[in-house]
Amino acid sequence: MTNPFDDQDGTFRVLVNEAGQHSLWPEFADVPRGWVAVFGPATRAESLDYVAEHWQDITPVVERDRVAS
Repeated sequence: MTNPFDDQDGTFRVLVNEAGQHSLWPEFADVPRGWVAVFGPATRAESLDYVAEHWQDITPVVERDRVAS
């Protein structure tokens, strides 16, 4: 059995938490507390493309705001 997070043929959602971090999440799994689905369901490749386009700075929002102050 393969890990559903690594399934190249799986269907995924992209989740975001309050720190602005993104995660690929298997479509069949419940969205965990503190995360919101912002994209999908879609293929793994489409989901990764979404993450690459929308999460260009991996610094958590709180840290980015602190440094900018």
